[in-house]
Amino acid sequence: MTMIGEPVDLPPSGRIYRTSRRVRLGDVTPKGRLRLDAVARYLQDIANDDAVDGQYSDIHGWVVRRTELWVHQLPSYMTDIELATWCGGLGSHWAERRTSITSADGARIEAATLWVHVDLQTLKPSPLPPDFPERVAEASRGRTIRANLTIGKALPQPDLSAAAPWQVRFADMDAVGHMNNAVYWTAVEEYLASHRAFRPPMHATIEHHLPVDPGDEVAIETLTFDDRVVLRHVLGNGNVAAVTQLVGLS
Repeated sequence: MTMIGEPVDLPPSGRIYRTSRRVRLGDVTPKGRLRLDAVARYLQDIANDDAVDGQYSDIHGWVVRRTELWVHQLPSYMTDIELATWCGGLGSHWAERRTSITSADGARIEAATLWVHVDLQTLKPSPLPPDFPERVAEASRGRTIRANLTIGKALPQPDLSAAAPWQVRFADMDAVGHMNNAVYWTAVEEYLASHRAFRPPMHATIEHHLPVDPGDEVAIETLTFDDRVVLRHVLGNGNVAAVTQLVGLS
């Protein structure tokens, strides 16, 4: 089993952006718990709000490479939740955003998202904007991070004959022209819907290898191990677009 990181506490000083919101009807399951794809959208929203509030020089030139969630308890419909986000570390072309989601009734989700800074014309990695490290230095506390993709290592080659077709919809695409990172979490929700014994507390990670573009053929391959479940978004040519790992937490 591959574990990437661990939750970290709020920094004692430095930039921390806070907001609140209410869990709404379109974000929950039929039983009323917050879905993981909605969590991913919350993470995107607070990242954008922080960038705007902080007047960062490049608000939009970032793409998600990895998201980790430590899900202890999910909030439910009409629950008011508190969100706090800060920079957890830096690399040469990327930065880690930490986010904590809590509620008064005990819900708690910790998140670490690796955002890569890109040239929006080419979508190739670009060095961090010069003003960015100084703005987040105090909160990140000098922590250096790497952008290696790890949870897909040592897995067998994809077997499309054993994979389930996945419908790619126009509504799944975002302003960059690729499938939005939150949509990948809907495959996790489909797995959870049919495996009801697998519930929080759990650790869930999605790493993005290749984009899913409009018109792509995609299938979901499920691999079950003794200590984890792995879901792979596999393109029609056999290449892996994304790898998801689910691990129960004691």
